[in-house]
Amino acid sequence: MADLQTKMISPVARVQYRVLYVDTDAGGVVNNGNYLRFLEMGRSEMMRNFAVPYSEIEEMGLILPVTESYIRYKAPAFYDDLIVISTSLADIKRVSCRFHYRITCMRNGRESMLIKGFTKHACVNRQGKLVSFPEDLHKKIAAIHNQKK
Repeated sequence: MADLQTKMISPVARVQYRVLYVDTDAGGVVNNGNYLRFLEMGRSEMMRNFAVPYSEIEEMGLILPVTESYIRYKAPAFYDDLIVISTSLADIKRVSCRFHYRITCMRNGRESMLIKGFTKHACVNRQGKLVSFPEDLHKKIAAIHNQKK
């Protein structure tokens, strides 16, 4: 069984997002599949701000597809909520990395946790073959743990 731990590790990148009508179902509740898109927003911003934009990784002929994901739903998000997507790099190995997430929202003057979770990513080339992170890229991503923002 997968390690379902989702502890946030400093530094934590935060992105705000206003829930759009298109994100919700007929009841005005965010559709569960949209949370994976929200996690991608958080991960993309963390990589851009702390390491390297995904576009530069793609220029290297590499992609980082999601190989595993876990979301624990704690409370629903609704149309027009202003959510905060918090992301941390939990681990980087030779051919994979893992990010942890929290999504929260202010409710009645208090922060409410909506979800917690993780995604794991493999480093693959354009042919889909598992490859090691290039040393320079590995160092840039691993250095996230040494940054404070």
